[in-house]
Amino acid sequence: MTDLSQKEIWFATGSQNLYGEETLNQVAADSKKIVEGLNASEHLPLKVVWKETVKSSEEIHDLMIQANSNKNCIGIITWMHTFSPAKMWIRGLNILKKPLCHLHTQFNAELPWDKIDMDYMNLHQSAHGDREFGFMMSRMRKKRKVVVGHWQTQRVQQKLGVWSRVVLGWDELQHMKVARIGDNMRDVAVTEGDKVAAEMKFGVAVNGFDSSDVVAHINKVNDAEVENLLKEYKNDYNLTDSLKEGGEKRQSLVEAAKIELGLRAFLEEGGFTAFTDTFENLGEIKQLPGIAVQRLMADGYGFGAEGDWKTAALLRAMKVMATGMKKGTSFMEDYTYHFTPEKSFVLGSHMLEICSSIADGKPNCEVHPLGIGGKADPVRLVFNAPAGEALNASLVDMGNRFRLIVNEVEAVTPKADLPKLPVARVLWDAKPDLETAATAWILAGGAHHTVYTQDITTEYLEDFADIAGIELLVIDERTRVRDFKDTINANEAYYHQFQHGM
Repeated sequence: MTDLSQKEIWFATGSQNLYGEETLNQVAADSKKIVEGLNASEHLPLKVVWKETVKSSEEIHDLMIQANSNKNCIGIITWMHTFSPAKMWIRGLNILKKPLCHLHTQFNAELPWDKIDMDYMNLHQSAHGDREFGFMMSRMRKKRKVVVGHWQTQRVQQKLGVWSRVVLGWDELQHMKVARIGDNMRDVAVTEGDKVAAEMKFGVAVNGFDSSDVVAHINKVNDAEVENLLKEYKNDYNLTDSLKEGGEKRQSLVEAAKIELGLRAFLEEGGFTAFTDTFENLGEIKQLPGIAVQRLMADGYGFGAEGDWKTAALLRAMKVMATGMKKGTSFMEDYTYHFTPEKSFVLGSHMLEICSSIADGKPNCEVHPLGIGGKADPVRLVFNAPAGEALNASLVDMGNRFRLIVNEVEAVTPKADLPKLPVARVLWDAKPDLETAATAWILAGGAHHTVYTQDITTEYLEDFADIAGIELLVIDERTRVRDFKDTINANEAYYHQFQHGM
């Protein structure tokens, strides 16, 4: 679903006319080599486009106008090769709407001890120019990513790659459409929120649809389409005997295939890349979509259960950030705990809808009763998730702002088989420990629905929060409840001041 080929990051180098033509030609040549090096790196997923050196307020302003209006440009990397007086940047930075990364590097890694003279010093003064530029962005309260180090090192390229992927997710939000099929689960608070504020802050458009809008597409599905999809199910999953040809529950699989085909057609026709549903508003849909939602998520769609449009949008954005990565990203819910005197764990799952991108092997395709919703037994994929470092992220509406909460976790192998649990699941150890993590999560107002990922790290979400201008609270190995409370209290004061002007 995500085409990276047309997306670009622009590389802008700052200088000034003071240095003369020879020096400026060298600045241009050096910055071109940096761009070539970044484009050759395996860590940057997007094309970096070199731009002419900007040397005046007018040139900077014109560049920012071009960046804002170019739909392929989704972010700008800036670097000051020489000194670039920062007042020149005010007009341009005032109008810039695209995310910004400040690369604090220099062309040469090491000093040429036996050759260094004042000509060298005047040319290679990023340590000077970037600090001037940094002051102006701080003076203007401009959120940006700062990456420090030599441009040829893997560490710097990795950080630029992280930021590039975050910018890709941010760009996705600018034109994302979320279909809310049915409304919110009745009386539930955290899955609600201000959809107008969300479109103003993130760009994402959330609109409601009735289940009949999907049913109309389900009714158009033909037998040949169903048969082809049933073959996919057979090849991709371990079908239980009851779902195989001639099995007593075969018709349930046929109905599930029809739901997937109809739901997919509805999303494609409307240009939706994320969606929600709720078991309380299925209308004529014969079973709660299980395998359909799981497969759509595996194809890159965002999803939130019970009307949770914020999680659906966040999941889609994070899936776009993780384009080409292999460990997986899924809708998730903290479902139940495993308390022991030695160590406590969370069993994450949901009624049906866990993305098969996080499966540790070939999933089983099964059908089981569902005690809520009053519909036919739904088909779902059942699997465990692999062990490894991961995180859970929750986006909540705090009334005067959006808050992004992140808990770093470590997925572990289940302590025993789960032969009677008919859903996909993952067992994790919450950092720093379950008691602290759950206390902090609840104090922060974190939702029960999350985005679970082994691809995206906290660094990505820190960059995302900066670009979006939203609050970020991280629960990790260093979290202490008393300090966490202090952070929440300080943030309340900060955002109150921010909302009412400084």
